[in-house]
Amino acid sequence: MNALVPLPVLLPLCATGLSLAFGTRLARFQRFISVAVLTAVLGLSVSLMIAADRQGPLSVHLGDFAPPLGITLVADRLSGLMLTVSSAVTLSVLVYSLGQGMADRDKETPVAVFHPAYLILVAGVSLTFLAGDLVNLYVGFEIMLVSSFVLLTLGGTGPRIRAGSTYVIISLFSSMLFLTAIAMTYAATGTANFAQLALRLPDLGLGVQTLIQAMLLTVFAIKAAVFPLAAWLPDSYPTAPAPVTAVFAGLLTKVGIYCMLRTETLLFPGNRLGDLLMALALASMIVGILGAVAQTDLKRLFSFTLISHIGYMVFGIGLATREAYGGAIFYVAHHITVQTSLFLVAGLIERRGGTNELTRLGGLARSAPLLAVLFFVPAMNFAGIPPLSGFIGKFGLMRAGVADGSLWAWILVAGATVTSLLTLYVMAKVWNLAFWRAEPPGQAAYGTVLESPDDSEDDDADSGPDRIPGTGDEGITSAHAPAGATVAATLHGRAVITTIHPPRPMTAATACAVALGLAFTVLAGPLTAFTDRSAAELIARRPYVEEVLGR
Repeated sequence: MNALVPLPVLLPLCATGLSLAFGTRLARFQRFISVAVLTAVLGLSVSLMIAADRQGPLSVHLGDFAPPLGITLVADRLSGLMLTVSSAVTLSVLVYSLGQGMADRDKETPVAVFHPAYLILVAGVSLTFLAGDLVNLYVGFEIMLVSSFVLLTLGGTGPRIRAGSTYVIISLFSSMLFLTAIAMTYAATGTANFAQLALRLPDLGLGVQTLIQAMLLTVFAIKAAVFPLAAWLPDSYPTAPAPVTAVFAGLLTKVGIYCMLRTETLLFPGNRLGDLLMALALASMIVGILGAVAQTDLKRLFSFTLISHIGYMVFGIGLATREAYGGAIFYVAHHITVQTSLFLVAGLIERRGGTNELTRLGGLARSAPLLAVLFFVPAMNFAGIPPLSGFIGKFGLMRAGVADGSLWAWILVAGATVTSLLTLYVMAKVWNLAFWRAEPPGQAAYGTVLESPDDSEDDDADSGPDRIPGTGDEGITSAHAPAGATVAATLHGRAVITTIHPPRPMTAATACAVALGLAFTVLAGPLTAFTDRSAAELIARRPYVEEVLGR
């Protein structure tokens, strides 16, 4: 079983080479490769998660070089769960992007660029979850950075180039800090391997340990978008294509949370910086959700809620008890699926209404009831309405806070409660403006915009919406248009292509993501038991160290 550990990294890398070789000459085969490889990675991830749960951590030393020289990959319960959830999400987003690419005739997501970059991103994420040392964790980050810049700037519009540049500058700064931390760690201990560091770091002076810990936490906090290191996120993610935004918001920020969980439990036990983490968690919750309350752009609103709910996970890490770690792991897995679902729905809303601006939307509950359901379910899950998994995750974290009983814990419980209520308000606001209220005058609620004007630099929001076909003004009604037919029209002063029905693969992929979120509620019992075992394994540390070092 240990031989399977490298495959979630190697399969996407090999598929990237094939994808580049075929390019657009065999576009269908290129798509088949991507779907087949991600399906295989999902199956491997499930197998590794089950094996790690039954047998304990699995490890492999590539080239049979023992630490600290060799490359060590490790799959334990935590990494197995993260691999499984991330594989399911990346596969759903891939199907969504294929539907979008076919509908846009690949103008927005050029196949030759998108598929190799996406596969490299999956390889980088898998390497990060399996890395058994700081160096390969850094390599995983850099692989994600390179592919992220390509994906963020797809289409080459001015806003996307600017957003991608911001993302790269912030990522390069964190990479330099990460390299410095690795160099200091290696100079002080003679290794970058996690298992060896777990044994050698306690021998260092307290000041050196704290400095290394603080530097690593800063790097991971930037990646996870923890306040005040999250200013880059609301400007970077919303400008990207919908599937790219969905996978970035849902998954990449959780990579930072995973790294915090891994290093805080394995390398720095004792919770020396627990109060600092809980202060950051409280600030992320409150500032993030207040930012969301002030937004009327749907993608920016979801971006701020992302920052806010990262605070819940940092809250669990800051408490540093078994119950808190278990709650944080559960909430990470839940949040990946739900946040991804919401951004996929935002992409469908943009296509239905031609905009992400809530003040210009309305009437979607009547004109697009399936879309309303696809939004309402993850929105209530995100807000934490019982008995959905969002409520289970938050309840687990708050119960851990009450059990801890410290002042900071009680403050965080109160902050988490207020944040949850404000999240419900934000989701209700989106529902009322986009779905429930009557259609604003002149607002096109029929037809699906295949080519969105919001990505353009010269989009003039003040020009007012023009009618699009299917509203009756042109003598064309939705009932008379054949299914799948496309029609040229103008919207907000720009030429667009519309159709009566949304691309079915996009709707199906969104429905799968929503169903995956609901599965966390249906399987809440076994899943919380699994996350509790994961937390116990993290705190014990011995199974991980013994598996890697063979002691």
